[in-house]
Amino acid sequence: MIKVLFFAHLKDQVGVGNIEVQEDQLTVKSLLEKVVKEYSLSDIDHIMVSINEEYAVKDDIIRSGDVVALIPPVSGG
Repeated sequence: MIKVLFFAHLKDQVGVGNIEVQEDQLTVKSLLEKVVKEYSLSDIDHIMVSINEEYAVKDDIIRSGDVVALIPPVSGG
């Protein structure tokens, strides 16, 4: 099981702050494709992804037990 955390507008779109994905292993790219399809997420091209609090790239492997955070760009003033 992989725990996925959503922040900011992604959390609003999904409707919850986190989900559990029943996979033993997959790439960041595969996970993003899965959540986009399942939750009809939009504008995720620029989100940052972390695995266990370390920033990740699309080819990185996520394993069962990992915690993944999907963090959209933020702006402020």
